[in-house]
Amino acid sequence: MTAPPSSSASADARQRRGFWLRTLHQWHWISSAVCLVGMLLFAVTGITLNHAAKIEGDPRVDTRQLGLPDHLRPQLDAHVDGTAPLPPALATWLRDALDAPLGGRAAEWSEDEIYLSMPGPGRDAWLAIDKAGGTVEYERTDRGWVSYLNDLHKGRNSGPAWGWFIDVFAIACIVFTLTGLFLLQMHARQRPTTWPWVGLGLVVPVVLALLFIH
Repeated sequence: MTAPPSSSASADARQRRGFWLRTLHQWHWISSAVCLVGMLLFAVTGITLNHAAKIEGDPRVDTRQLGLPDHLRPQLDAHVDGTAPLPPALATWLRDALDAPLGGRAAEWSEDEIYLSMPGPGRDAWLAIDKAGGTVEYERTDRGWVSYLNDLHKGRNSGPAWGWFIDVFAIACIVFTLTGLFLLQMHARQRPTTWPWVGLGLVVPVVLALLFIH
């Protein structure tokens, strides 16, 4: 005896619902696992950025001056003008002598001076080499861990690898929120307050933006 059409259609509907529930739950927990630590980092640094003026920093400034060895001074004439990396031997010596974050950056060459800017998350650094005298002036300012994490939040001077991480993290967050939205929709019938809460999450920022941001 075959099942009535309505019963068969109901069974198919339950199967489809079960499939999508399992799929959405799987993508939801995978994406949440991928973005868990990043979301915690960005949430905490969102608070520190919002109250940056109230969080006192303790910047440490390191200033040094030194002279280049005679065997490296001819490399100061490798370029006359423009932008180019430091010669490898010169860059290696400076990195060891100053513990400076050169990182293969390009320097600004002029007739009298070589200038290299070395900003990074939570820090600023630069060095200038006088071509005539062969003297090096170096300064590094470290602004502490809070500033370091804030700059990671903004992607400021963090390099391409961190930029790729932010993109992957953002995609994981999108998957996490969209799968969560679809799961809410599938469970909304059993949870009557679902859409009021979702609506509140939309209305509150819109009202604040319209009334208090000018």
